[in-house]
This record gives sequence, C-alpha cells and structure tokens, in this order.
Amino acid sequence: MSSSSLPGSSSSALHPLVPYGWDADWEAEFAPYAEQGLLPGRVARVDRGLCDVITPAGVVRADTEFVVPRDPMKVVCTGDWVAVDPEGSDPQYVRTLLPRRTAFVRSTSSKRSEGQVLATNIDHVVICVSLAVELDLGRIERFLALTMSSSNGEALLHKSALAWESGAQPLVVLTKSDLVPDATGRSYLVQDVETAAPGVQVLAVSSVTGEGMDVLAAVASSGTSVLLGVSGAGKSTLANALLGEDVMEVQATRDMDGKGRHTTTTRNLFALPGGGVLIDTPGLRGVGLWDAETGVGQVFSEIEDLAEECRFHDCAHESEPGCAVLAAVADGTLPERRLDSYRKLLRENQRIVAKTDARLRAELRRDWKLRHAEGRAAMAAKRGRL
Repeated sequence: MSSSSLPGSSSSALHPLVPYGWDADWEAEFAPYAEQGLLPGRVARVDRGLCDVITPAGVVRADTEFVVPRDPMKVVCTGDWVAVDPEGSDPQYVRTLLPRRTAFVRSTSSKRSEGQVLATNIDHVVICVSLAVELDLGRIERFLALTMSSSNGEALLHKSALAWESGAQPLVVLTKSDLVPDATGRSYLVQDVETAAPGVQVLAVSSVTGEGMDVLAAVASSGTSVLLGVSGAGKSTLANALLGEDVMEVQATRDMDGKGRHTTTTRNLFALPGGGVLIDTPGLRGVGLWDAETGVGQVFSEIEDLAEECRFHDCAHESEPGCAVLAAVADGTLPERRLDSYRKLLRENQRIVAKTDARLRAELRRDWKLRHAEGRAAMAAKRGRL
C-alpha cells in the first residue's frame, strides 16, 4: 500500500489538517508513521496526561503514556504534531512526536535549571499588553528577550528563544485601546513601547471599537500565532474576536490593579475562520529567562551597537574609561532605564545558565571574588587617606 492511500496521507491540498498547519514538509516527516497505519494529528489541548488531538478522523482524546520523557522540554505540548493510533483503537495513544520547528520556552520557578515549553511550532508570538494599567516597559522587554531567544528544532530545545531566532516573529499588541480615547495619548504610548522594542511591530487594538483588529487578523491568518501575556491582558477577548465567536471564557479585571482571574487554565489551539491557527494561553505570573542571551542582545540592540565603540572589548559598562554606553547615558541619547533593564536581564540569564554550566559558575565566582577584593582594596585606600 502506498503512503498516499493511507488514512494519514495528504496527497492533496484539501487534506483536512491543512487548516491546522499541515503542509508538504509535515507530510514528509510523517511518512514513516503513515506506513505503519498511524494517524497524523495536531495537539489542541493537554490536560493531566491526556490530550485532544485534531486528526483527519476528527478530534480524538489520546493518552500520552508512551511519550513521557524525563526531559521536561520534550513533553507533549499544545501545537505539537504527533502520530496517534488509528481510528477504532481503544484507548488511543500518542505514539511519537514529530520534530518541532519552533518552541516558546521559559524557565520554571523551580530552583533547578529547568525549562517549560509553553507552545510549539509557532510562527508569530503576540505579546498582549493592557492599556487599562500603567505600561511596564521592563516586562515587555523581558517577554521580547525570551521570544527572540526561542529555539527551533532539537537544538532549540536546549537553547531558548521566543521568536526571531526560531523564525517566529514577535508582535506587541496594546489591548483595550478604547480605554485611552485620546489619539495623541495612544500614539505616545505606542512610541514608548517601540523604544523598548526596536524592530518589533507595535499595534494598538480594541475588540470594542475594532481598532487594529484587521491588521492583527491579517498577521494571524498566516501560520500559527500564540497569545502571551499576564492575566487581564485581554488575550481571551482577542481570541474570541479573531474566532468570531465566544469560545474562550472572559471575566472582568479587578478595578484596583487591572489584574485578571486566570479564566484560561489550559493552552488551547483553534483554526481561524480567515486562515491561520491560534493558540491562547493562561496568564503568566512570571516569565523566567531560559538561555536568552541572544534575545537580550536583540532587544537591546542599540546598547550592543554602542558597546562595539567602547575602549575595552570586555567593558562591563559600569565605570570603565572610554565606555561609549555610559557616554550615551550621560548625553541623554540612551535612557538609563534601558541600561538598567539590560543589566538586570543579563545577570538573570547568567544565573540560569550557570545552574547547568560548571565552567560558567566558576567564572562567575572568580569575577565575584575579584570585585570583592577590589572593593576591599578601595575601602582600605580610602581609609588610609582619611
């Protein structure tokens, strides 16, 4: 029997999984499993060892018992393409995961160095930020650093990157723009975010007035988009607007701080009526970096460019003579807030990487001891002059 005659085959563009992102490359990856009579499917939701998988035969509830790895970075996740038992099997199991093209990874709150995969095989990362509360530019920079570090393929699973490196494009969406009725005020807010997100499209949208929704729908119509943000950012409202129906439950935010109530508790995947695939995610309380040095460099590209003009190639931009970064802060061309945020994210990323890199841990210890000794020497010299 040829692979084109098997239940999981996609010999035509009318294959039922095309609206969920199926293409010729996925067909080629799946070919060995089609020969075994397995069905291709995309994971729409994962819950307690079971997952909803969209297959040519419809949505099936499959057990993940046979694909439970020791590596938490390889657990079944919303967005994965998998091979499942054929129709009629009871129970049905996920037999294998196809290699991921991209993955959005953050570090867990665990003291151990572990990553958590939030969504896979994504093309656009939509970072949702509510205009109902004061803008937190540092949080936006953190999301972008993680996005731009997200990895792709197997290498990606050991490296992090939320967007650019993996091929996934970031987009910052300022939701609830109707709560800022003054157009000039909205434009200033957009400019503030553009300063914190160089090279990234920033879009003000409102599901109430429809502002910006056509642009967002056009972006989402191509490939797979994932909505990310804290609770109350308006992700589920955006998802409903893009889907054209109230699929996701929505609750009002708290008046005192604009925070939401985690109405979305699982990551859910939907095919959009205008084309494209959407993954909605629960609100994130924290976004820990995961090997995101490259992402940090991209978010703060102007600092990286200035650093090339420093007198010393290993300049820490603290107090070194001939530091172009500090000179830019002094003359007002680089906001001090940006430099502080850059330092903070780099330090955090170093701590995360050092948990699994013994050589880096040793280097950090040596640097700390050196700085401590220099500090003691400076204090001793100061006392001697008094």
